[in-house]
Amino acid sequence: MAKEYDVKDLGLADTGRERIQWAAQEMPVLRQIKERFERTKPLAGLKVAACLHVTTETAHLVQTLKAGGAEVRLCASNPLSTQDDVAASLVQHEGIPVFALKGEDKETYYRHLEAVLGEGVQFTLDDGCDLVTLLHQERRELLPSILGGTEETTTGVIRLRAMAAEGVLQYPVIAVNDAHTKHLFDNRYGTGQSTIDAILRATNVLLAGKIIVVAGYGWCGRGVASRARGMGAHVVVTEVDAVKALEAVMDGFPVMPMLEAAQIGDIFITVTGNIGVLRQEHFARMKDGAILCNAGHFNVEIDIPALEGAAREKRWGRPFIEQYQVEGGRSLNLLAEGRLVNLGAAEGHPSAVMDMSFANQALSVEYMLGRNGQLKAGVYPVPEVLDREIARLKLAAMGLQIDTLTPEQERYLASWQAGT
Repeated sequence: MAKEYDVKDLGLADTGRERIQWAAQEMPVLRQIKERFERTKPLAGLKVAACLHVTTETAHLVQTLKAGGAEVRLCASNPLSTQDDVAASLVQHEGIPVFALKGEDKETYYRHLEAVLGEGVQFTLDDGCDLVTLLHQERRELLPSILGGTEETTTGVIRLRAMAAEGVLQYPVIAVNDAHTKHLFDNRYGTGQSTIDAILRATNVLLAGKIIVVAGYGWCGRGVASRARGMGAHVVVTEVDAVKALEAVMDGFPVMPMLEAAQIGDIFITVTGNIGVLRQEHFARMKDGAILCNAGHFNVEIDIPALEGAAREKRWGRPFIEQYQVEGGRSLNLLAEGRLVNLGAAEGHPSAVMDMSFANQALSVEYMLGRNGQLKAGVYPVPEVLDREIARLKLAAMGLQIDTLTPEQERYLASWQAGT
């Protein structure tokens, strides 16, 4: 290949292409955007560095950006999330430089981040803010040429807002995660289904009758709790936010501190975006055979060094399961190295929800490019007009119609004179 890349095996390319084509059936919104991009070329010549989970769905986003005229380089946003056949297909069949290997070590991960930056970049697509952080810490000479960026996930948006609050963020970034057609669907339905899917693939345990502890009741936690209850599990929620805890109670879930939940849980799922959610004091109280997994972006929610320190022995129970033998002869089972379990032990979100998430990405790139120089450094929401257009396209693709306001209703909503 003329272009540089680092993938596992180009011999996997044909299998990857077949899986990418299968995902296309569930991504009609992005397909419509791609068709328009092919005609109008709104991204002509734009140099894009993308740090995303390298999956079949991401392949369609990258193809869409390329159709719009962009030059895209792609690396993985998580060491365990890469689908190697998809990475090979993008290189072999699309000519896109991809730097991603499932199971890559930390050194390789950061080398791949450097590789997508190349000798210059104009736009970043990030999932977790690692690319943006690298640019601001080690590659600042590239910052003047960057027009903007997008961020896919909650954790990344939190980091970006912290950068903006400190006045260090040097270019505008759209928080794709916060679009209604992203977080209300991707975070809730996508994370909910894919997390349960990953636990079942990794363990083959029966969820019915199990006590599942969900740490965090944001949109992702809501989705996980709902799907776990649907499988017949008894779900307990832990929270640090009083409002979210109250929501969980009103939704019918018991709420308690993690120290209390640790004694009764069979399966623990962290989905908070914070550090040290499961710690040594919790491990010391857990049942023999407890299963621990994380559905947050970074592998910091479960204190793995503390688990390692408490272990008298460690072995692989089966693929994606590390069994830690701890005090009292108990066994604690960690899934996917404590990384994003839905991508580490399964395939991530269903294509149908990623269709909307990546439609937000594609349209946000077009929107920012059309306003080059008008947006100051900072974190911006997805424009409501784009959010609503994506919802409209999704409904149309599903063959559904909705009502429209009558002129009288529009006048009523725009007035203030009418009373009781």
